[in-house]
Amino acid sequence: MPSSNDAETPATPPDAPRADDAAPADAAAAEIAELKDKLLRALAEGENMRRRFQKERDDTSKYAIANFARAMLAVADNLRRALDAAGPELAAAGDGAKTLVEGLALTEREMLTNLERFGIVRIDPVGQRFSHDRHEAMFEVPTADVAPGTVVQVLEVGYMIHDRLLRPARVGVAKAPPGSAEPSAKLDTTV
Repeated sequence: MPSSNDAETPATPPDAPRADDAAPADAAAAEIAELKDKLLRALAEGENMRRRFQKERDDTSKYAIANFARAMLAVADNLRRALDAAGPELAAAGDGAKTLVEGLALTEREMLTNLERFGIVRIDPVGQRFSHDRHEAMFEVPTADVAPGTVVQVLEVGYMIHDRLLRPARVGVAKAPPGSAEPSAKLDTTV
């Protein structure tokens, strides 16, 4: 038998939202949004780590031979010095000397070709503008023949490995002669 209280309260349909259900629904929606944000951040972090590891792997494969290449540059320099010291007189002196000079030249050419095959290229900056990123200024030469700041002499050629400097070129740089009519350009040779 129905009580008298049942008659006073109106009946609510079973599928109608109740007031006490709204709070858990809002909390569930907030938790879903928070979890979705965490998931997106974790996915982005994973992608960033993958890219970072890929770049490190690529750099390692490109530049792993840098220390070996630096050691081989001394050999290339010594071959060049031997050829410069031999000069054309020794090559013309006799068959044995000529063969020795030709052998040194072929060895140097083969070494430079093999270095280039691994991404190591020679920097010979004579006549170029001095760049502290690629050159090391050893001295200045007062001259009016070229613009101040131009490389006029190379003591030791430089080398690049792919897009990085392996060894700077050691150079002499032109400066305006004392008492010149044009104002001397001050060259910044600091790194």
